[in-house]
Amino acid sequence: MPHPTFRRRPFYYGWVIVAAGALSTIACLGFGRFALGMLLPSMAATLQLSYAQMGFISTGNFIGYLVAVLFSGAMVARFGQRKFIFFCLLLVGLTMALLSRSWTFAALLALYVLTGIGSGGANVSTMSLASAWFGKANRGKAAGFMSTGIGIAIVFAGFFIPYVNRASGAEGWRSSWLFLGSFVLVVAFLCLAILRNKPGDLGLAFPGENDHGTAAGTRHTASRKLNIYRSKPIYHLGAIYFLFGFTYVIYATFIVTTLVKERGMSEALAGNFWSVVGFLSLFSGPVFGSLSDKLGRKTGMVIVFSFQFLAYLLVASGLPGIFLYLSIFCYGLVAWSIPAIMAASVGDYAGPENAAKALGFITLIFGLGQISGPAIAGVLAQHSGSFSSSFYMAAALAAAAILLSAMLKAPHH
Repeated sequence: MPHPTFRRRPFYYGWVIVAAGALSTIACLGFGRFALGMLLPSMAATLQLSYAQMGFISTGNFIGYLVAVLFSGAMVARFGQRKFIFFCLLLVGLTMALLSRSWTFAALLALYVLTGIGSGGANVSTMSLASAWFGKANRGKAAGFMSTGIGIAIVFAGFFIPYVNRASGAEGWRSSWLFLGSFVLVVAFLCLAILRNKPGDLGLAFPGENDHGTAAGTRHTASRKLNIYRSKPIYHLGAIYFLFGFTYVIYATFIVTTLVKERGMSEALAGNFWSVVGFLSLFSGPVFGSLSDKLGRKTGMVIVFSFQFLAYLLVASGLPGIFLYLSIFCYGLVAWSIPAIMAASVGDYAGPENAAKALGFITLIFGLGQISGPAIAGVLAQHSGSFSSSFYMAAALAAAAILLSAMLKAPHH
């Protein structure tokens, strides 16, 4: 006999979780992290920040993010995703609002490190909900739709922040931080009201299991025995994720500079190129997350890294015109695909009970790549006099990621 709660619901509540998850990624990553690039120029102008100080503020956020992923798994195990996401988003919203009132570099740096901690904790916990609420057949699609929040926020910030700056003058960045921080606080309370840690919290069976969750209980008990720090597949996923972090951020950091300094484009035109990336990225998570559900995680990752390899190679080669557009298209089309596929993969390999801890662990490895990639690429460009060498390096490492992905073994249950 079907569970009465399940029978009364006209649709599976997991898709409500996905919608709330997309709001969370808009707040914690889209605004908490990716809006900085739009705000830094005006902040630097009014507060007289040097290039080095601008870089330290961005790096501070990455460091905070890495600190968060170290303890996110333990916090989720103790408090559950719902409460932990709420407190992390509160931290993000409050620190962003306080950034609007800051006058010194030290205050900006300290607050943005805290923003990074909140962003990391909220994002890892949010993405782990895909494994808690969905079986293997829909995990990638669910994680992909959650990741659309990043693209939505990039597109919104691209229009909203310049508008506020024009309307408010030199101090417009303060109004932007305050508005974005207030939005994050609203999302925090919405997530507290909507999110639930697992289907059982609402009396629902896990998809594909019997209505009383007997199979779920059996599998979850087995998955709790897994030590992710001794799991070869988890380290394999971590190595692939490291290569993604190392390479994607090189393109994201230096493509506009390359277009302006080396290709002679105006900043406005180069900015339009980056807006195209934001728009295309809206489809990257859902499309390739769903593809990984149907074709397998390994095949999905091979396809994504092939697109990225082509994007890096085309911009490195110095080919003109249409090839730049093709590079932007290839990069934007798959921009946030790997995080979505990874969020689904940890559920496949570690089980729903260990998904948050496993995702936190491989995200830490990913973060190390994300920090080291731009630094090494910058040194290469300094010595060679061009970013072509950096993009060739990114292409070579994307090719290595293709090989590592192809070697990934199917999960054992």
